[in-house]
Amino acid sequence: MLHLAAPTDERWAARAREHLPEILLDHAHCEKKAASTALSLIFRYPERPAMVVPLSRLAREELAHFEEVVAVMRARGLEFRRQTPSPYAAKLMAAARTHEPMRLLDTLLCCSLIEARSCERMRLLAETLDDPGLVKLYRGLLACEARHFHSYVELARELELVPEAELMARLDVLAAHEAEVLRGDPGEPRLHSAVDPALH
Repeated sequence: MLHLAAPTDERWAARAREHLPEILLDHAHCEKKAASTALSLIFRYPERPAMVVPLSRLAREELAHFEEVVAVMRARGLEFRRQTPSPYAAKLMAAARTHEPMRLLDTLLCCSLIEARSCERMRLLAETLDDPGLVKLYRGLLACEARHFHSYVELARELELVPEAELMARLDVLAAHEAEVLRGDPGEPRLHSAVDPALH
């Protein structure tokens, strides 16, 4: 359903459980960045009015999630602060073509894959954490994350940038690239980090 080329290794969840403060902070940053990305697309493509309402609605939902995660953090004595970002999104977006309308198509599809991976990893956290509050948080976000994946794909489809077969073929290519990005250096524990080689 999420069109991911490869599932997350469950060892990622084991590492995440050991670094929950970092994961929660990164999650908050991801929600903030997702809202910013949706708004930036509205500003970047004013000639595409069909994007305005869907992306505005999506940005509001992402900001609501941001506030929800910050509230969960504060309940645990944590505070939102600056954090070194994961290279995941930048590496994924590096595959986007630079000429229009393919740049727009690839950006929408990359955004869809980020949402899909977020959904998958939140499901893993909901299934493996023993903190009832965090389980409730992640279970509650699953449907929205999955819907956001479909929203970006559907928006690309409605804009009729390319024929359907070409759109799905490109999604396959980018999904394979996304899976390859997650085979790289895990770096710091993040919502979209790779698996720590030490856990192999």
